[in-house]
Amino acid sequence: MRQQLQFDFLVNKADNTLTMRREFLAERPLVWDCYTKSELLDQWFAPKPLTTKTKEMDFREGGRWHYAMVEPNGTEYWGLTQYQQIHPIDWYTAKDAFCDEAGNINTDLPPAQWFVTFKDKEENTLVETVVTFNSLSDLEAVIKMGMEEGMMSTLEKLDELLLTLKK
Repeated sequence: MRQQLQFDFLVNKADNTLTMRREFLAERPLVWDCYTKSELLDQWFAPKPLTTKTKEMDFREGGRWHYAMVEPNGTEYWGLTQYQQIHPIDWYTAKDAFCDEAGNINTDLPPAQWFVTFKDKEENTLVETVVTFNSLSDLEAVIKMGMEEGMMSTLEKLDELLLTLKK
């Protein structure tokens, strides 16, 4: 019988936030690595059937991750994560935005502030991601773009990766 893992997707329109809580069948240091190392992020950080490719990764305060989510036909969707504060294996904060291949921010799409925490839940890890948007319209735009379904699919890919890494 497969264990039911916690997955909460909570929308708070008063605060312009999305809160995602997701439990993983792995210890916290391994889950942390999957969120902070490009060679691991490239294996899971995009909803199926998309893949991820990193152009630049510098995981440190003031560093950034510049990446693309790539459709099977080759269409690329570029993103830029700018790391602000990092407390290893516990939490980090980052600004996240859509951009182009050169790293220029796309101001037509909503940027967000991310606060990602990693906590032990018995032998598993619970990751809580609070995403704060500048406005209610930005929050609603991301929901319409399919953020909940996309995150569910993306995090299932991380489940699959963790199973191979734990062997």
